Amino acid sequence: MKLSWDIFCTVVDNYGDIGVCWRLARQLASEHGFVIRLWVDDLTPFARLCPDLDVTQELQTLRGVAIRRWCKPFPDVTPADVVVEAFGCPLPANYRTAMALQSPQPAWINLEYLSAEPWVNGTHGLPSPQPPLTRYFFFPGFTSDTGGLLRERSLLAQRDEFQDDKAALRQFWASIGMPIPHSDEIRVSLFCYDSAYAEALLRAWSVGPKPITCIVPQGIVTRALAALLGPEPMSGAAYVHGSLTLHVIPFLEQDRYDRLLWACDMNFVRGEDSFVRAQWAGRPFVWHIYPQQQDVHRIKLNAFLDLYCADLLPPHAQQLRSFWHAWNGQGDVAAEWRGFVEQQIALTNHAIHWLQRLSEQTDLAANLAALCNNLLKSRVST
Repeated sequence: MKLSWDIFCTVVDNYGDIGVCWRLARQLASEHGFVIRLWVDDLTPFARLCPDLDVTQELQTLRGVAIRRWCKPFPDVTPADVVVEAFGCPLPANYRTAMALQSPQPAWINLEYLSAEPWVNGTHGLPSPQPPLTRYFFFPGFTSDTGGLLRERSLLAQRDEFQDDKAALRQFWASIGMPIPHSDEIRVSLFCYDSAYAEALLRAWSVGPKPITCIVPQGIVTRALAALLGPEPMSGAAYVHGSLTLHVIPFLEQDRYDRLLWACDMNFVRGEDSFVRAQWAGRPFVWHIYPQQQDVHRIKLNAFLDLYCADLLPPHAQQLRSFWHAWNGQGDVAAEWRGFVEQQIALTNHAIHWLQRLSEQTDLAANLAALCNNLLKSRVST
């Protein structure tokens, strides 16, 4: 009998939460054969990641996943064998009551945000009693003591095949309305939060000695684009400003966004989902971490940099740290960019080395499936 799963996701203000949940749901269905229901409170942002989604429907099935609108009042449904509470979203009260009445009770997982902080290694997998239920912490992470990262079985093979296929690369660039790269340019994808530092970076690119082609989804960093180029650029348009050529493209669904990361020389990413996918691309990347009150996000940023830079030569590590901090609001973005781009070859080699190390670990979906199988087996045996 196939295990059933309910994954609950609330869409807060960006795409990271639903991006992670959608990837996880698809992988659990396709690779592990589980029966998945994905409950989502707001389908409109979801539809930008999955254009086949019909935002008017209460129930639909896509990619082997039953997608349900999380409405209020919540319907009385039989809880699944496994219940995943993504990123601290509280379960509906009537659903939680039904969980307590199940025999055996479901495996209840609190899927936490990704963090490289050392304390995560000791907290991952711990129980959190919620009488009469027990919830378990599941922390994604970068070490074998955590839940790992989302990585489909064929992801790296697909990336290698795509990057080695010149015809596929040409077809991809044409599909988003762009010419193939010139040998002397740096091609960069830019996905970040709206920030004054984006304008400074774009201006630095426009006066730099090397041509830079920047690809940005429509609606992203609109303030910076307007300051540099005038009225908000339209999708499909290309703008030339000195050494910078900027292409505005439609917001890409997840699979095509992966290919954009694979095709570019360098990627600027934000939040959690694109942050992880940039690491699987094996290209230099820069992370715009989600700002939090009291600068809590800087602790998380430094924790990741400590891991990521551990095998870098000190000069390269220092330059990477300086630019990442400048991009996140602490430093001169234009000045730090010049030093950062000079290390492009070394940073590319390091990105590949880092990817290879991460790929040796078990992926998140497999770790989560193993944990839940063990929890359910122990409950049946007792």
